[in-house]
Amino acid sequence: MKRKVHFPIVIASLFGIIGGCSSPGPRIDTTGYSLKRDPLIELTKIDPRIKLDVRYATENNFIGRAVYPSSKIFIRKSVAERLSRVQDRLVKQNLGLKVFDGYRPLGVQREMWKVLPDPKFVANPARGSRHNRGMAVDVALVDSQGRDVEMPTKFDDFTEAAGKFYAGGTESSRRNRDLLVSVMEAEGFTGLNAEWWHFDAPGWREYPVLDIDLEQIP
Repeated sequence: MKRKVHFPIVIASLFGIIGGCSSPGPRIDTTGYSLKRDPLIELTKIDPRIKLDVRYATENNFIGRAVYPSSKIFIRKSVAERLSRVQDRLVKQNLGLKVFDGYRPLGVQREMWKVLPDPKFVANPARGSRHNRGMAVDVALVDSQGRDVEMPTKFDDFTEAAGKFYAGGTESSRRNRDLLVSVMEAEGFTGLNAEWWHFDAPGWREYPVLDIDLEQIP
């Protein structure tokens, strides 16, 4: 009796051998073609009310040196518009947004990974970060005068206290953190459990990783 060969299984096995049985890397757009659909835009041109604190343009970051050429935040236009709506919500409570980071070139992601190769806090550049897609932001709250309000930790604090559900610290810091989460989620953003400041815009998986230097953004 002849043995039946199941071609779909054979073909799938061949692809596994050819691919080394490993998952493919992220789609990388080095030309900026995907920007035609949803361009990167300077955040303050969409909403100048939002305060910036671009740590990666300074030495005040976990890398210890500036990796951005200027203190500008670029983000996909659709994300900037969502952030503007978050700002509208906060203004009614005499508060506002402060943004630490938005779009981050893949080359910078590689530099971060060299310093802190911990996927809990820094995305592996082999997979790409939501920041590399222009679809994530790092944010905090400020008062109506642009002054910091109390949060559980400082930005880029890689401890348990930075967690979204951390039960320690002061009641005020937890209340402010939870308020930030609630207003961001109200506009469709999703936070990370390990970092109270990080939020992803909906649909980020549909966007390719970008490796375009900040100075080259139109």
